[in-house]
Amino acid sequence: MTFTRRLFGVSVAASAALVSGLAFAQAGQTVKIAFIDPLSGPFANVGQNQLKSWQFMAEHFNKKNPAGVKFEFVPFDNKGSPQESLTVLRAAMDQGIRYVTQGNGSGAAGAISDAVTKHNERNPGKEVVYLNYAAVDPDLTNSKCSYWHFRLDADTSMKMEALTSYMKDQPDVKKVFLINQNYAHGHQVSRYFKETIARKRPDVQIVGDDLHPIGQVKDFAPYVAKIKAAGADSVVTGNWGQDLTLLIKAAKDAGLNANFYTYYAGVSGTPTALAAGVGGNVRMVAYNHNNLPGVVKQLQDEFKKKFNDDWYTGATYNGLALLSSAMAAAKSTDPVKVAAAMSGLKFQGFQGEVEMRRADHQLQQGLYISEWRKATPQAPYSVENTGFNFQEVRAIPAYVASTPTSCQMKRP
Repeated sequence: MTFTRRLFGVSVAASAALVSGLAFAQAGQTVKIAFIDPLSGPFANVGQNQLKSWQFMAEHFNKKNPAGVKFEFVPFDNKGSPQESLTVLRAAMDQGIRYVTQGNGSGAAGAISDAVTKHNERNPGKEVVYLNYAAVDPDLTNSKCSYWHFRLDADTSMKMEALTSYMKDQPDVKKVFLINQNYAHGHQVSRYFKETIARKRPDVQIVGDDLHPIGQVKDFAPYVAKIKAAGADSVVTGNWGQDLTLLIKAAKDAGLNANFYTYYAGVSGTPTALAAGVGGNVRMVAYNHNNLPGVVKQLQDEFKKKFNDDWYTGATYNGLALLSSAMAAAKSTDPVKVAAAMSGLKFQGFQGEVEMRRADHQLQQGLYISEWRKATPQAPYSVENTGFNFQEVRAIPAYVASTPTSCQMKRP
């Protein structure tokens, strides 16, 4: 704790100035946002990329945004742990930081959302807003929804609605093996696939449904052997980071001839493994892909030039577009006023107009199914300098991907 504060701390005077300035918005005011995600451990490469992505996007929006404010990200390493997330969240709040963002791990997301909600109930005048940019457990905007939590990614149910809308039209999908990380997100991927495919393609067989420890498996060969033995023609996985990279490598080594349907094949490290070759096609459901026209092409090229790395977390753009638009509407950076402005707000994201649904604070946006393919003159981007990228095979409109909510939101 002491080390974290010393490394990432701000002075008491600066914190006081920040808090006192929250009553009104003015051009040039700096809004600090705590970034809470793994910067060490098995998922450090993902966390480091996404920290750079937020900082890069802050530079982009600091040049021009509707509120005229400046954004600054203050990094905290939660080591991927829900318990550590609470420790560093407290450190951030002690420093007077009133906005936090986190995405890697629904366990950590649930802990942060609950802690922020309780903090705000007990500390009027010191409220904190939580931007969730990647944790996709549907419970976070259903049974565990919070007024102070805003999700920028599509949740598991939305992505599965889109993915199965595509898979139902693929005649080669007959036998599916599910393999997922053993925590909230992995359980939800398994559950929602089984529910949605039964409704759309009842003939599809589930030939395996495995859960494995998150971030702990070093060799996926035994799991791949089970997939082969089951005769699966398709693999559905919500794995991300090291757990997907190593799964792909094991599939290649074993000569597995199956198509992969993924949520996170574009995340750091996995594209390099994909470029080495996999038996079948690899497809991904996401809210963006490498070949979206307009701002995505511009920003991913700028990011590559600056970091020799890939900008794949489009939520970093939408997060600051949402915040700055709400701050402009509220004429304030006070989290209470900004949260009220964000709830139900329609704004311009990188995909066009999107909406932060008022009922549950789940962003409503279109989704895409894309496929890992060799770069072409029409689709030239090179992910991880492999000469390959993700190319769209189907666009799913927001109204198709949208799913209902059971959220009974308690508003202040």
